[in-house]
Amino acid sequence: MANQDDKIKIISDNRQARFLYEILETFEAGVQLVGTEVKSIRAGKVNLRDGYALLRNGEVLLINVHISPYDASSEYFNHDPRRSRKLLMNRKEINKLIGQVEQKGLTLVPLKMYFKGSWVKVSIGLGKGKKLHDKREDLKRRQDQREMQRAVKRW
Repeated sequence: MANQDDKIKIISDNRQARFLYEILETFEAGVQLVGTEVKSIRAGKVNLRDGYALLRNGEVLLINVHISPYDASSEYFNHDPRRSRKLLMNRKEINKLIGQVEQKGLTLVPLKMYFKGSWVKVSIGLGKGKKLHDKREDLKRRQDQREMQRAVKRW
């Protein structure tokens, strides 16, 4: 039976990332946040579309993810919407990411943000950019799948 702490509630999903990148591997990371950011995330005011992750000084940083300022708080106590946020990962995972990103030229892309129990987590994908013909193949494959599903449904 699932524990009460293990329930996952998805806050934001970056569907554009799977279209632009071929995701090779995914990692789960915690996010270092301030109080008003958590309140805005609970309200669902998060945009992952333009975000990416960088490796600096042995740390993983989440860059350009927009978390809207909390409405019920004054501007003095609010946060900067696009500030860099530190991702909390194991040292082994960070070292693995450093090797993959530096040697193979891969990109770290946030795929989804969710609550796991009471903690805010981000799913980070290690991706390789798709070429235009790869995107066309994916679209064609999805359309063929839909047509097959419709045909099976009719019978």
